[in-house]
Amino acid sequence: MRAFASDNYAGVHPDIMEAIINANSDDMSSYGNDPISEAAKNLFLEHFGKDAKVFFMGTGTATNTLILKHITTSWNSVICADTAHINVDECGSVEAVAGVKIIHAEAVNGKISVESIKPLLFDEKDVHRSQPAVISITQNTELGTVYTLAETKAICDYAHEKGLLVHMDGARLANAAATLGATFKEMTIDCGVDVLSFGGTKNGCMCAEAAVFINPEIGKDFEFVRKQGMQLVSKMRYIGAQFKALLTDELWLKNARRSNELAALLAQKVQGISEVQITRPVEANAVFAIIPAHCIPQLQEKFPFYVWNEATGEVRWMASWSTTEEDIENFVSALKELI
Repeated sequence: MRAFASDNYAGVHPDIMEAIINANSDDMSSYGNDPISEAAKNLFLEHFGKDAKVFFMGTGTATNTLILKHITTSWNSVICADTAHINVDECGSVEAVAGVKIIHAEAVNGKISVESIKPLLFDEKDVHRSQPAVISITQNTELGTVYTLAETKAICDYAHEKGLLVHMDGARLANAAATLGATFKEMTIDCGVDVLSFGGTKNGCMCAEAAVFINPEIGKDFEFVRKQGMQLVSKMRYIGAQFKALLTDELWLKNARRSNELAALLAQKVQGISEVQITRPVEANAVFAIIPAHCIPQLQEKFPFYVWNEATGEVRWMASWSTTEEDIENFVSALKELI
């Protein structure tokens, strides 16, 4: 089976699987006090600054939720796009576990802006309303679009002017970096991002996420929040091994470029079909389109993918590090045949 439903469907990259196996050779200290995890953390510091605080986690939902729990209080709210993963796809964990309210800024193709955030800050210090404390942006967005460096910096500058922090959900940060031709430092530190959820699972890892506090002050005591949040993995070396492999020799960038290029190829090939309408800018590894409704069930049987919007019939196709040109050819041929 070759799926276009999600980059989560893809297997583990061979180099990362080998790293996991190699980490299995000896006894090592638990809970991250091992040389493999230490080496992986040092690689993170090369990208995000020597003062950053890095905490390895098991899932992206836990990473987002526990970060937001740590940097807010119960009367706070988090501003994000309505399509944000923390709002749509995390089963209300931010409200349930972090205990804060989520409010939406108007988004265009998944991206919020200073202008859409401003109306949400008009009643600061009103005791009857939750107080915004964090702006959360997703890079790249759930709609496959990418914030430019200038857009990210503008949001960060405005947030800090208003006394707010900026959290970046970087589940697909590598794909955004590949699109922008930018380093992680340029995308985060230089723009003013305070804390980051760094994703490895969607980019070739088995199970590897990280909370990266670029601003080390707000990361103080997060180790206790991670433990209470049940994310302190005892055999942390296996997460460390994945990140060590991912961040060595730019494997993260090679994987991301690959998935982006295959998504662009898919978009290029379906654009020539009159009954197919591309609905969003194709800027990373996602293609959104509307296709004839009768084609969807049969096409999904061969190539699983999600219907993004049942009302409009919009579908989402995702490429991953393991997608091939042959997969694209077979998918497009099947679509043409059904049409």
